Amino acid sequence: MGENNIGLPVEPILSVLCLLVLLLLIGMLALWIKLSKLRKQYKKVMNGAGEVNIEQLLVHMQQQIEDQIILQGDTTDRLNRISQSMKRMKSKVGIHRYNAFSDTGSLMSFTVAILDEYEDGILITGIHSREDTYIYAKPVEKGGSPYSLSPEEKEAISLTLAQK
Repeated sequence: MGENNIGLPVEPILSVLCLLVLLLLIGMLALWIKLSKLRKQYKKVMNGAGEVNIEQLLVHMQQQIEDQIILQGDTTDRLNRISQSMKRMKSKVGIHRYNAFSDTGSLMSFTVAILDEYEDGILITGIHSREDTYIYAKPVEKGGSPYSLSPEEKEAISLTLAQK
C-alpha cells in the first residue's frame, strides 16, 4: 500500500474520491433529465407562440378578464331589473264560477282575478241571467279594491293569492 506525503494511505482516499465523483455524475445525470423535461414543457407552452410577447399576451388576458367582470355586473343588473319587472306582471289568475240567480240552473256567472306578486291587478265579474250578461271590472290594490267587493269577488282574490 502506498502512502502520500501526509502519511495517509492512498487507496482508500482514491476509493472515496471515485465514489464521490460517481455520485456527482449520477446527480448531474438526474439534473440533466429534469432539465430535458422542463425544455419539453417550455416548448409545449411556447409552441405556436411565434412572435407573440408573453407579457402582451398576459396583459390582453387580464383585460379580457376585466371586461368579463364588467359584463357580469351588467348582466346581473339586467337580471335584477327583469326580476323586478316580472313581479309586476299579472301572472296569478283565479277564477270563481257561481250561480248568481237561482232560476238559471248552472254556474254561468264568474269572477276572474288577475294579480301580480304585489297583489295588484284587476277583477272581471260576469253576471249571467236568462236575458242578459253584465260584465264589471274593478281595480285591485294590495289584495283589496276601493270599490265594495261581493263574496264571490273576494273568493276569486283569495284563490289568486293562494297561488305561489
